[in-house]
Amino acid sequence: MKKLWTKASVLGSMSVAFGSMLWYQKKAESDQLVCSHTSADTNPPSPYELKLVQVLFRHGARTPLKSIPGVMEVQWVPTLLEPPAHTQINYKVTDLHGGPRPPAPVEESYRKNVLNGGTFPGQLTAVGMQQLYELGKRLRRTYVEETHFLSSTFSPAEVYVRSTNILRTIESARCLVAGLFLQKQTGKTVPIFTTDAGSEILYPNYHGCQLLKILASPRWAEASTLPDIAADLQSVHSALGIAPRLPVDFILIRDDMVARETHGLPCPSALGTWKSKVEQRAVDMMCHVYEHNGSMENLQLCVGPLLHSLLTNIEGKLEGTSSEADRKLFLYSAHDTTLIPCLMALGIFDMKWPPFAADITVELHQHRQTNKPFVKVSYVGQDQLLPGCSGVYCPLEQFKQVLSAYSLSSEVHRSRCNSTKGAAES
Repeated sequence: MKKLWTKASVLGSMSVAFGSMLWYQKKAESDQLVCSHTSADTNPPSPYELKLVQVLFRHGARTPLKSIPGVMEVQWVPTLLEPPAHTQINYKVTDLHGGPRPPAPVEESYRKNVLNGGTFPGQLTAVGMQQLYELGKRLRRTYVEETHFLSSTFSPAEVYVRSTNILRTIESARCLVAGLFLQKQTGKTVPIFTTDAGSEILYPNYHGCQLLKILASPRWAEASTLPDIAADLQSVHSALGIAPRLPVDFILIRDDMVARETHGLPCPSALGTWKSKVEQRAVDMMCHVYEHNGSMENLQLCVGPLLHSLLTNIEGKLEGTSSEADRKLFLYSAHDTTLIPCLMALGIFDMKWPPFAADITVELHQHRQTNKPFVKVSYVGQDQLLPGCSGVYCPLEQFKQVLSAYSLSSEVHRSRCNSTKGAAES
């Protein structure tokens, strides 16, 4: 408008300016109408109606689980853990039935060690909290602002939040909810459900499944001794000055390295040239553990019950048998060791370690004309074409077929876990 008045003064006529303003306003309105009609013509409504969303996500950045022994240490000070005010909500951690929070032996094990600087291993940092808040905001743009699928305020009837019983995943869930609903909530607290360590399905449960422990333990032990991995590991040990007999593998090195880089803390200069190799070999080790000579048993025992829960939620929504008829969103706060086997089971693992705050999102849609159900899967915000699916919108029957090799009900999983006869020889 200021430019229009300036032009009018140059022309020396207020009437010209006034006339120009009227013309500009009418033209803008006309252009707006044209744009709205064009947009409506070029972007017809989707033939699919969104019915349910399930998000499985990794926690945010944290302190390392272990420091590389004998290598330049950094200060992991308590100020790194101070939560940003906008990530705070009122929440309560309960068991799956709303009772008291179960004991947390994994969390207790972290408290037995103190990192240089005074913090504990595996603690969510302010950087990690912000990462999950940003993930929540991304989900808000999609499901609140663009599609209006979710309410703008958290409601426990609409949203179910589950986490492993570890502080960093619980706090990550809190931060995601804060970003998704901008700290707005109905009721006094946001319930975050968790379960005891023995029955946890949100990570490969070596303590709760004896068969998985028997199958996986030797795979973990031999992963670092595979010829190519062992040769590279020896070179990295030499470059970093790590004593040969210290139990330091690529996963530990990567964990400490990424934690430092994410928080702007110095890494040993020798790691610079080895960074990509460390990443590659850490992934190679994980694949060796989860893939056993073409056998699907390890992956079944790792994520079978979780995949079964995702399918059960979908079927409950379609059949109207869900105990919460208004439920639209399931949030699962978990770990990298959850996402990797899930991505492998889905056939979309890209051989890259899932970053902090990575998410696998599973949407249930119904075709508006045929009512047939479809599933759409995305990873870190990118739609995925699953092997075995005819399109990104995967017919439910095809999706179920994709997961059929790995999905296990809790009853079958429990039976398999307890059936260890002959497992040591397999």
